[in-house]
Amino acid sequence: MDQNNIETIVRQVLESLQDGSAAAGPKSGGREIPKTAHVAVLTALEHFDVKEYPIPPLGDGDILVRVEGCGVCGTDAHEFKRDPFGLIPVALGHEGTGEIVAMGKNVKKDSAGKDLHIGDKVVTCMIFKDNPDITMYDLNRQNVGGADVYGLLPDDQIHLNGWFSDYIFIREGSTVFNVSDLDLDSRMLIEPAAVLVHAVERAKSTGILRFNSRVVVQGCGPIGLLCIAVLRTMGIENIVAVDGNPGRLEFARRMGAERSVNFADYQGIEALTAGLEAQFDGHPADFGFQCTGNPKAHSNIYKFIRSGGGLCELGFFINGGDATINPHLDICSKELTIVGSWVYTLRDYGTTFDFLKRAKAIGLPIDELITDRYPLAKINDALKKNLEMTGLKICMVNE
Repeated sequence: MDQNNIETIVRQVLESLQDGSAAAGPKSGGREIPKTAHVAVLTALEHFDVKEYPIPPLGDGDILVRVEGCGVCGTDAHEFKRDPFGLIPVALGHEGTGEIVAMGKNVKKDSAGKDLHIGDKVVTCMIFKDNPDITMYDLNRQNVGGADVYGLLPDDQIHLNGWFSDYIFIREGSTVFNVSDLDLDSRMLIEPAAVLVHAVERAKSTGILRFNSRVVVQGCGPIGLLCIAVLRTMGIENIVAVDGNPGRLEFARRMGAERSVNFADYQGIEALTAGLEAQFDGHPADFGFQCTGNPKAHSNIYKFIRSGGGLCELGFFINGGDATINPHLDICSKELTIVGSWVYTLRDYGTTFDFLKRAKAIGLPIDELITDRYPLAKINDALKKNLEMTGLKICMVNE
């Protein structure tokens, strides 16, 4: 073989490696990339159709991910039942994770500066279409409320926009994190856990939440349970969980709450408040986290908190209606410091990865939050199970 032939072959190989089009057909890790993807599309209230769409060619900054799993969020359940965002038809699923199977030639690193390669496990966070220069370490306070999120995008010509699918098309300008050092269950919990990491950071901003604070967490669904776990990994131990489900309260104690109160055992707010204070040796809470989307629960939690205490409200991701409070008795005369928390920022994602590792290291049963797993073909059943509230975390998992 002469020198010219060698140079021609080398040039052809280099050109093929640099080709970012990543059209369907190449193999990755022993798997052939199909020409089409299956996507669960919410086409009517309480009904998904699993549709098949062609996988489009990738641009230089795009990534194709084979979906391994995705948690079912309360937001998904609200959209499934009522379409409050007016998105139908829509490909849902925003708590997802999967494996990179193809990527454009300009994709080199994730949003935290970590290298990205074919085969890496990733999660997405936000799409800052209106402000693409925001980075992982930007000190502004913009959270996901000012950005788009995969799984809540209006349908378009790409269609592969949600994690309830077998492949998802990650567009240039999206935030992506390499989380190959986390197992699948942990990766499916990153997005909801980031909500609680952010909430606790908001609570810390009051200056009231301290190592030895008496803390009440109201609501022991997945969000409330993760709230308890975040607090526990920070070393806060004096935690009382409030819920009406004995099974969830038992799990809350395993997750780090020292004691619990079942509100169904009490008649009226005065009795419930006395029952809670009994768990704190006769004292009200220093700080409260309101983790339900129930306006009555929001009204109640003010009664649980001492004068000069603090409250973080994080339970209302959609408009759940008005709550009735007495501003004089509940806020002004007690001089409460109140913060709201709305999902998360980019920086919270990085903190969440460390939280999940730490929670497992100290023996918290994080993985047991996932109680039910459904294949993509049974996505309607997964959403109905979530609405029944008979499990904890429901997930869609591909084989």
